[in-house]
Amino acid sequence: MAKTGWECERRVHFDEITAEYDKIRWDYPDELFKDALDYSNRTNQGGNKKAVEIGAGTGKATAPFLDNGYDVTAVEMGTNMSAFLVDKYKKYSNFRVITSTFEDAALNENYYDLIYAASAFHWVDEAVGCPKVYKLLKNGGAFVLFRSNWSSHENKKLSEELQAIYTIYYYSHYDIGNRDDKPTKYTVDYLKKPSEVHKSFRFEGMEKYGFTDVTMKLYDKANIYDAEKYIKLLDTFSDHRALPEENRTALYTEVKKTVEKHDNQIQTNNTYQLYMGRKITETGI
Repeated sequence: MAKTGWECERRVHFDEITAEYDKIRWDYPDELFKDALDYSNRTNQGGNKKAVEIGAGTGKATAPFLDNGYDVTAVEMGTNMSAFLVDKYKKYSNFRVITSTFEDAALNENYYDLIYAASAFHWVDEAVGCPKVYKLLKNGGAFVLFRSNWSSHENKKLSEELQAIYTIYYYSHYDIGNRDDKPTKYTVDYLKKPSEVHKSFRFEGMEKYGFTDVTMKLYDKANIYDAEKYIKLLDTFSDHRALPEENRTALYTEVKKTVEKHDNQIQTNNTYQLYMGRKITETGI
């Protein structure tokens, strides 16, 4: 099969760029966290709430759950990122880190009120990860996933010039058939299709694994970068880091020059996707 740059073995790339990743990767909208917490708290209004964050990275999505009173266990396979997390959240007594893949992490079954992942669950083996989440959750517990999807760039001329660069240096390495044509605007109906859920999270739907009360919400936000910051952002993407060095260097050089030519500014239109389901056994909650 042709390589895409998103194969499971690529998930270790991020541990090489911990500080850069934390600085340049996008933050998630406050409204997304509010909706995720409202959904999770619906079946647990009291204290002693317990959560697992899968693939916590540098903790871009950790603080809102800690601040909402959850005891958060972050599962992060990278040793550098694990150390970064420990230091970043050292003031929190309700936080701990397990350095492990989620598949191998030793966690208690029927114990957690919330299990969530921010732009990370696509690295988990579906056959192991989805049933494991279900087993770990308490009855009524929430499975919450979120990520960012890019629509086309605002500047059409810039988009065309960048596409020509990618054709030479990116799609010459990856199978052109793996190229995704991004819609001008994402909708819930589009992203709820099993094929699109699979693209986002590497499984076809929460219902397949017994989750109910499944819902999806979207949040639109534009992010603006200068050329230098945009290159730093691209270099946090697994598929870009997996390019041969010659391709990657040439790609970044040409992209940087092109963005600089267009007033040194590029706008990405991000649609943040929140996908949630609940474990409810036959006896109810």
